[in-house]
Amino acid sequence: MSTDQLMAALPREMYVDEASWRVERDALLFAEWYCIGRLDDLGLDEASRVVAVDVAGESVLVTTDEQGDLHGAYNVCRHRGSQIQPVTEAPAGPPVACAASALRCPYHSWTYGLDGRLLKAPHADLDDHRPFALNPVAVQRWEGFVFVHLTPERAAPLHDAVEKAGLTLANYGLADLVTGKTLTYDVAANYKVLLENYNECYHCGPVHPELSRLVPAFAGGGTDLDWDNGIPHREGAWTFTTTGTTTRAPLPGLDEAERTRHKGDLVYPNLMISASADHVAAFVLVPRAVDRTEVVCTLLFASDAAADDAFDPSDAANLWDLVNRQDWAICESVQRGMSSRSYRHGWFAPMEDDSLDIRRWVLPRLRANGSQP
Repeated sequence: MSTDQLMAALPREMYVDEASWRVERDALLFAEWYCIGRLDDLGLDEASRVVAVDVAGESVLVTTDEQGDLHGAYNVCRHRGSQIQPVTEAPAGPPVACAASALRCPYHSWTYGLDGRLLKAPHADLDDHRPFALNPVAVQRWEGFVFVHLTPERAAPLHDAVEKAGLTLANYGLADLVTGKTLTYDVAANYKVLLENYNECYHCGPVHPELSRLVPAFAGGGTDLDWDNGIPHREGAWTFTTTGTTTRAPLPGLDEAERTRHKGDLVYPNLMISASADHVAAFVLVPRAVDRTEVVCTLLFASDAAADDAFDPSDAANLWDLVNRQDWAICESVQRGMSSRSYRHGWFAPMEDDSLDIRRWVLPRLRANGSQP
């Protein structure tokens, strides 16, 4: 393979430099639809609830009002800037909503409705409360997932971000699936390293021997993988479990190929979805720093399967935990290598073409924001 067959990856500073991280955070994470998790897991499937979520260092309140409609706002009182719901450190694992009838700042008791309207400012005698509503954050749901947009005045339709994944995974009934197991990881790597790793299978042979035995095509260097129709398992296997089989039935609505093949897609910047015949693994990436990412891996199952007294997701969870830990270990190795003074940028080989998607997604948005790596 000659050097002219290789394509340069993103430059080093976009993975290790703090100043570049702050620019990218403004241009991408704060200016795109960002997944915060599953509606049910966040506790937002009921009316009159509030949860504080972290979006790359910004604290955001997501609420459901008395009618159950979703609202979002920055967790900042419009009076003197106190957090309305104090957050001293990022929670370990997914945050969970609590019941609320209003939002009251603990500093001077300015009180807001669950839709962000200022209801009361004690002793302030304001003529008009409307200019003092909480600064809004857009909130929408898609297939059971909740997305926020921190720059709502610039938000494109959520449909634009999820359209491809929606087509690929249309038959899996994502909105009706329920959580059967949650695996949480703290990964010492930039979130883009995880996205790039997910988007190619060039690494599968050397990094995932067990997975490659289950899906032999994964061991072939990542070439000629037909993700539109799914990737077949070995003879006798049909799902992502330790044995390749399970007592759970395939999800209703799958076509014949999907009942024996594996499919996947991602929604930039932070949702990765891997779909098996009987369950779906959803990965929400929570960037904590330029070199640190929390990953919440949620295994989703049919509601009737999860409600069965004999339900045991360990056959899927054990395989996913093994594969995940292999991925995070190699991603952390990549991050350490990128931190070397000798590193300038990586290279993409032809079979890694799909992983070039990260450049196609990142670079135009940085340029539109006036930033050029």
